[in-house]
Amino acid sequence: MPEPRTSPPPAAPGFLIRSAIEAVGDWAAFALRSLAWAVRRRMGPGTFLPVCYAVGVRSVLVVAITGTFIGMVLAVQAYNGYKPLGLESWIASMIHTSVVKELGPVLAATMLAGRVGSAMAAELGTMRVTEQIDALAMLGVDPVHYLVVPRFLACLLLIPLLTILADCMGIIGGAVICLRVYGIDPHHYWQHGKDFIGLWDVFASLIKATVFGGIIALIACHRGFNSRPGSEGVGRAATESFVLSFIAILGLDFFLALLLNTLQDRLVGLPGMAQV
Repeated sequence: MPEPRTSPPPAAPGFLIRSAIEAVGDWAAFALRSLAWAVRRRMGPGTFLPVCYAVGVRSVLVVAITGTFIGMVLAVQAYNGYKPLGLESWIASMIHTSVVKELGPVLAATMLAGRVGSAMAAELGTMRVTEQIDALAMLGVDPVHYLVVPRFLACLLLIPLLTILADCMGIIGGAVICLRVYGIDPHHYWQHGKDFIGLWDVFASLIKATVFGGIIALIACHRGFNSRPGSEGVGRAATESFVLSFIAILGLDFFLALLLNTLQDRLVGLPGMAQV
């Protein structure tokens, strides 16, 4: 009579912690190696522009749609709260601040982590499974320099530009709902919106987007390079890429917000910096 199957014992907490530390260390070594190649040597011809097209041009539509609906949803939700107080024209201050400082960079990076990051992880995972990465190494080409650096630089340069697009479309989407649907006075709407957004807010948004772009590329490429064999391994690499990127985006957003707010408070206290 066959013995009944028993589920494997759960892993000990110490083993899980050690595995997590080893995974973070392996990713950090991979990231440092990628940064060293990005600074030390130029990319090969024909490797950068195709990646820029895939990351930037092919993501414009989805980022524009996401940004527009962010602003429209904020306008609809805020109107019911501001209207009883007679502060309809102040909705612009909330929409512009929320879109530029938080929702624009975070949601644009999240969308790109799902679209761009997962595609990178799946592509590199397929190359790992089919031994194309090993073939590059055998030909004397460093796989990190040839495959990772173009993707890293493309995300680092283009995701901030896509975030600007998401911010602008969010502001436009909110304005369409407020001005055309709810009939708010345009002069006061734009005046209040302008008063609550400064150059520092735009700078903070771009800093966040740049960090998010670099993290998305490094996580996606690392997962692709360490893909398990078979189609299941490639699919798991793409899934892990998105999940880890999303967690990293949320965590970094919190710490960057603390850092940038503290830095802004210090700069405002300096002579001649009150308008930052």
